Amino acid sequence: GLDRGDLNKMVSDALGLYPRICKSLSDIVFQKTKGNPFFVLEFIESLQSRGLLQYDSCQKRWVWNTDTIRAEEITDNVLHLLSTKLNQLSNEIQLLLKVMACFGTCTNESVIGYLSESPEYAGVRNGLEGAISEGFVELNAEGSFKFVHDKVREAAYNLTPDRDKKQLHYNLGKTLYSICEGKDVGNTIFLIASQINHGKEFIETDDTLRIPVAKLNMEAGKKALDGCDHKM
Repeated sequence: GLDRGDLNKMVSDALGLYPRICKSLSDIVFQKTKGNPFFVLEFIESLQSRGLLQYDSCQKRWVWNTDTIRAEEITDNVLHLLSTKLNQLSNEIQLLLKVMACFGTCTNESVIGYLSESPEYAGVRNGLEGAISEGFVELNAEGSFKFVHDKVREAAYNLTPDRDKKQLHYNLGKTLYSICEGKDVGNTIFLIASQINHGKEFIETDDTLRIPVAKLNMEAGKKALDGCDHKM
């Protein structure tokens, strides 16, 4: 993250003011965001959009009320701003974000590849490129894709209404299972089992999957135990 000096310079450059003039603002932004670059930009934008950071045409400079901004709760404001932004993205990017949010913080490229083979999720690869371009997802050191911040993942997960979340998890698991059945997919088996189990009530009405899912869970459990044995 940014230290206080770097953040002060960043705010100074953004507002076109001397660092000493905007130090009171940058100190509050640092306190609220802990120097996280993504949150810094989102928080400043949220201040401007709600009129807490305004351009004064008489003074010909940006002005703000330090006490008012200090009292702001960043989490709710940034989540609202993120939700608004995500809802304005293309359908493919939104689909990718919804899918990744179901999987957690990180998603392996192989999983994106498997899903893109299905008609229902064919757009996820293009969506991934868009999500990276928009700054919501990045490639990490391990070679998988991750949300740039937990709050982005939270906002992405909220793109799916609560009543539909279990169904989405189940559909993802079912789709991955149908594509990966009979293949050695390594640890992806845990992801498939987890997604299907999120919607376990749907298994009861799906005769075609009841026995395969039971076998899948047994296989995932055995693989987990084998992993533990190797570590002992």
